[in-house]
Amino acid sequence: MAANKPLIKNIMGTHMADTDKRVIKKYPNRRLYDTATSCYITLDDVKQLVLDNVDIVVEDAKTHEDITRSVLLQIILEEEAGGAPMFSYDVLTQIIRFYGHAMQGLMGNYLEKNMQLFAQMQERLQDQAKSVYGSDNPMAGNANLWGEFMKFQAPAMQNMMTSYLEQSTNMFVEMQQQLQDRAKNLWTGFGFPPGTDGKK
Repeated sequence: MAANKPLIKNIMGTHMADTDKRVIKKYPNRRLYDTATSCYITLDDVKQLVLDNVDIVVEDAKTHEDITRSVLLQIILEEEAGGAPMFSYDVLTQIIRFYGHAMQGLMGNYLEKNMQLFAQMQERLQDQAKSVYGSDNPMAGNANLWGEFMKFQAPAMQNMMTSYLEQSTNMFVEMQQQLQDRAKNLWTGFGFPPGTDGKK
């Protein structure tokens, strides 16, 4: 059995190389190990990798299970516990209500598409702001100045994102209600015998 271990390790390594994702291993003592830099890192370091648009995968060092989502959710939880949460009470409760619901998968896709649209909108906003400053303006050519400007705009962007998520979730709930109402009207129109449509 021991002779098979190197083979398993090679297969795992090949799989990770194919995905071109930076592998972070989480050990039983909850320490995170970055295989790219061969050193231990913190959850803040993982957050920075995400901010730097580095594709990562976090795996359990013992079982090799992909635990990326749980680590990302942990980062979100810490951010939400900070001074400027992104998800309002209404958004969180609506999301919880969709777990186990028939439309859970649709809700996930709906939020994902909306996040992508918001990211594109933010990128366009940045491009437009840079074009307003012009290439002669030191703001356009100085990455540090632009970074500081965007940090200054961060609270406004976060408030906009919170509002956007809340409105988006509410729209999905309204769409779900409309679908349910139409389904009820459709079934009522078939004229089922008493008791088969849920009514006496």
